[in-house]
Amino acid sequence: MKELKAYLESKFGAPVRILSVSELLKAEDTSEQAEEIKGFGYGKPLLVSFECDRGGVERRELVISTMKADAFGHQHFADRAGILLWQFHAFNTLPKHVRAIDVGYFAKDGSLKSVSDAEEFFIVCEKAEGTEYASDLQNLLTGAREYGRIDEERAVALASYLSEIHAEKKDDPQLYVRRIRELVGHNECIFGLTDSYPLKTDFISAEELIELEKKCVEWRWKLKEKSHRLCAVHGDFHPWNVIFHHHTDFTVLDRSRGEWGEAADDLTAMSINFMFFSLMKYGMMKGEFAELFNVFFETYLHKTGDEEILSVVQPFFAFRCLVIASPIWYPHLPADTRRKIFNFAENVLADEYFEYKNVNEYLL
Repeated sequence: MKELKAYLESKFGAPVRILSVSELLKAEDTSEQAEEIKGFGYGKPLLVSFECDRGGVERRELVISTMKADAFGHQHFADRAGILLWQFHAFNTLPKHVRAIDVGYFAKDGSLKSVSDAEEFFIVCEKAEGTEYASDLQNLLTGAREYGRIDEERAVALASYLSEIHAEKKDDPQLYVRRIRELVGHNECIFGLTDSYPLKTDFISAEELIELEKKCVEWRWKLKEKSHRLCAVHGDFHPWNVIFHHHTDFTVLDRSRGEWGEAADDLTAMSINFMFFSLMKYGMMKGEFAELFNVFFETYLHKTGDEEILSVVQPFFAFRCLVIASPIWYPHLPADTRRKIFNFAENVLADEYFEYKNVNEYLL
């Protein structure tokens, strides 16, 4: 109670005497019938009654609400924080809506902290010394250096790293279903990307994008039952998020979209770039990039024994194809290269088992 008192005094700038703290009972929820109808809620609001002395004693009542974790997109701390932050700003812009007084959080010591004056949030990280892995691939693309043993060793190191983090499993079927749902419907994933494409392009039609979306929805229903695969993931494991220091020692950047997910997300995020750079250099999967692709896949499969992943990667490859073919992210990519990328996506989605050694067949 002292933490609540301290918070209210800080908020109102005056001495406070708390009269009562109780669970808020809404009128429509007091009957047994209402309890049966509405058996699910997002948290139990607390009614706080108090007196505030600001040159005269004033009695106030406020409602403090939190959200509970559930399967409706609220599993993560950040999910709930995002909703409450949005509510604080949105409640006060709609006529006749109850007014939001503050938004904040409970600290580890039990105190209540306000963040109502926040404009934007930021994160502070250490600086990773080294060179982006994308620079390795760029140098191979331009011929700045020849393919060598270090390239193969780094591909092995990256695949080995994924095998290690993916070994950590989590039993949470609803969370796995959510991650597959987000693959298709999230703003940063398949639907968000297809919406970012112009309605008319010289490399893919709107009808083809619609069909691609439909195929990905079908794959979502195929994968929903594979919740045993939920594991620790990076979430955006591409060459620009890996910094090599020396030889095979590296640091990763910008973990994204959740701690837990599907291993295929990380595997495809990296491997699609071997194909991407090969297309830019050769117009097909060939040479050093084909070697890197095969070494990466073979190392991962050998270390994990996860052959099932070859029947899971399909919609994740489609997602990554939408990224690398994007006119926004890669505005100078030739139309014929974009077309081959979409051929790959469409053909992979049509195949129940991904033949990683036959990439060129998917490009036709």
